[in-house]
Amino acid sequence: VYGRRWLVLLLFSLLGFAQGLVWNSWGPIQNSARLAFGFSGWDIALLVFWGPIGFAPCFFFMWLMDKKGLRVTVLLTSSLMVLGAGLRCVPVSDLEIRKKLIHGGQLLNGLAGPTVMNAAPFLSTTWFSPDERATATAIASLLNYLGAAGAFLVGPLVVPSPNGTSPLPLLSQSNTEHIKDRIEAVLYAEFGMVSLIFSAALAYFPSRPPFPPSVAAASERLSYRRSFCRLLSNFRFLMIALAYAIPLGVFSGWSGVLDLILTPVHVSQVDAGWIGFWSIVGGCVVGIAMARFADFIRGMLKFILLLLLSGATLASTWFTLTCLTSVTHLPLTTATLYTSCILLGIFLNSSVPIFFELFVETVYPVPEGITCGVVTFLSNVFMGVLLFFLTFYHTEFSWFNWCLPGSCLLSLLLILCFRESYDRLYLDVVVSV
Repeated sequence: VYGRRWLVLLLFSLLGFAQGLVWNSWGPIQNSARLAFGFSGWDIALLVFWGPIGFAPCFFFMWLMDKKGLRVTVLLTSSLMVLGAGLRCVPVSDLEIRKKLIHGGQLLNGLAGPTVMNAAPFLSTTWFSPDERATATAIASLLNYLGAAGAFLVGPLVVPSPNGTSPLPLLSQSNTEHIKDRIEAVLYAEFGMVSLIFSAALAYFPSRPPFPPSVAAASERLSYRRSFCRLLSNFRFLMIALAYAIPLGVFSGWSGVLDLILTPVHVSQVDAGWIGFWSIVGGCVVGIAMARFADFIRGMLKFILLLLLSGATLASTWFTLTCLTSVTHLPLTTATLYTSCILLGIFLNSSVPIFFELFVETVYPVPEGITCGVVTFLSNVFMGVLLFFLTFYHTEFSWFNWCLPGSCLLSLLLILCFRESYDRLYLDVVVSV
């Protein structure tokens, strides 16, 4: 292995962080955005919806990664992010044109999603030894979620809320302009960050090291067409793919509009931002710790997932019942909302790198980028369907909350029935010896 692997991991992780930050810019400040730009509830849901829509060309990015390597794919992805972040900053006085530019920028940022969410196992296999792969996968994949968490923190702290979370009051023109100026400051800062990361990747981001770090990294993989045939005909893979895609897709859509969901229960924009922030940060910290544990004690991925999804089912049920306080009479306090949401985020987000490693082990020698591309595409399909319904049913959210425990329970049952195997690990440990 080469010391430069950590620089490659850092650049890729920062790219994922920026993409998550830009994607989640609007949900945490939806009340302020409505006032400043005239966004409706439908607009807010659509701004989040551009994330899963951006996965439409997912298979093109998987092909590009498989044929051209990481450098070409990362440079194309980061250039789309720069263009998207720049479109959101164009100073147009006409609000209708400005809204269209913002929507276009969010779509271009969404097109970067397939790379930043799929390439982590490919990067870890290409650059890292077998006893570091799960940790590298966790860092590269979870920094995207940490970027979304950063939006929960930055947005509400920088952008003032229009008098809490009640229906928008009539504010003075000066206050409206102040809120708009603060939002634009956030947009310019995000554009600067994305541009800096693109410049760094352009200066140095190699596709692969001079020599592979493991037997698996040096071995020949299946072709693009044969890989899809193998994946679609593998019942065990389809089972575990659904176990990942359903709860993570539902949770991603839910967290993207968390402020919208918590507004009816009188949670302020700032409190909703902190709840979203700590739920994702907790998941990232625990996820990296779990991945490090999986590197030390191999062959325990299914057991770890069972523990995490059991906790997610309990936490999501607690949150959903708490929001139905008129029916269940459970105490609806900031403390209970904080605790249930943070636990839910910890359990679900920390499962992502464990799932990714299990996918690759199950279907090896299918290339990592193709395997993870298929499952994240499925996850975004479920997220997209959920947000599609939200654009029509955005006045009452109990149905949305009930999707959380239902999806976690279904995933738990699928993992219980799953029979794990470790083909790639066998190659590295047995064949290399």
